Amino acid sequence: MFNKKIKKVLEVEGMHCGHCASKVENSLKEIPPISKVKVNLDKKQVEVYLTEEVDNDTLINAIEKVDFEVKNIM
Repeated sequence: MFNKKIKKVLEVEGMHCGHCASKVENSLKEIPPISKVKVNLDKKQVEVYLTEEVDNDTLINAIEKVDFEVKNIM
């Protein structure tokens, strides 16, 4: 069986500190297909690595749940 890895980069507004990054990271890690989350505060980006495709709305909802805004998903 082929294990595919999917990477999405989310531009997130409002993250300013390590606590913000932790809130975003923990919220995203609750989504089962997500295997890894990397937050870059300087670029205001979050790299999400998935084992299977997840709808972008699911990712956006996880970010908005902790009071941040997704500006773009690449």
